[in-house]
Amino acid sequence: METPRERWIGRDAGPVVRPYAMTRGRTRPRGLVVDLVTILVTTGRTPGDRVWLSREQRRLLELCRRPSTPADLASETDLPFRVVQILLEDLHQYGLIEEVPQAAEPTDRPDPRILMRVLDELRRL
Repeated sequence: METPRERWIGRDAGPVVRPYAMTRGRTRPRGLVVDLVTILVTTGRTPGDRVWLSREQRRLLELCRRPSTPADLASETDLPFRVVQILLEDLHQYGLIEEVPQAAEPTDRPDPRILMRVLDELRRL
């Protein structure tokens, strides 16, 4: 019986790896669910001795040294967004990344009276 051969896209790209292989068969995040614009950053902690990080997780962790969104991370790594979500969830469970809290109410909003005046003036044109 012949052993299955790896499928290669090209010599430089290497073998094809299915997304479910990177996420250990998971197709949905279980804990932390991040959307496209959630800002994430590393906590500065190092992985413990018992934590094994995949190459993709190490790359995501490196990219999160500066505040990043999952959309940016998916673009940088050329991974599907769902895969990035699941890998980020793992990093969050290990305590290696955290969500940057967003201000509940932006403080630099323009005065609504000024906006209404601008709207009235535009209508008058």
